[in-house]
Amino acid sequence: MNLPDWHQTRQRFDRITLYDHNSHMKTAGVAELKARLTSYLKLVKSGNEILITDRGSPLAMLVPIDSSRRRNARCQRLAAGGLLRLGKRRMPKSLLVPPKGPQNIGKGVLSALLSERDEGR
Repeated sequence: MNLPDWHQTRQRFDRITLYDHNSHMKTAGVAELKARLTSYLKLVKSGNEILITDRGSPLAMLVPIDSSRRRNARCQRLAAGGLLRLGKRRMPKSLLVPPKGPQNIGKGVLSALLSERDEGR
């Protein structure tokens, strides 16, 4: 059966909306989740939660992880790949403050680099 384009778009939209007009949570069956996993993961990544059901019975929930856990996981991956060396303790606050001294230090180097770029070297 050939449905008009607007009808197919509406069906797709209805399937991936997370809450209905009464703010009830969207549930997704296992087969629906498998067929549209990318769409559901995009929703979860944007902060939404999805209840997964198996034949109408709740099975699991897809929930976003907090940003600190995501950042820690990324650091662990980089360290495992040898691209990052993890510190043993917190960074001292003194390193977050710029050193004292003249503010125009390094301007000569910057102007030399910019002039070389202009000359095409």
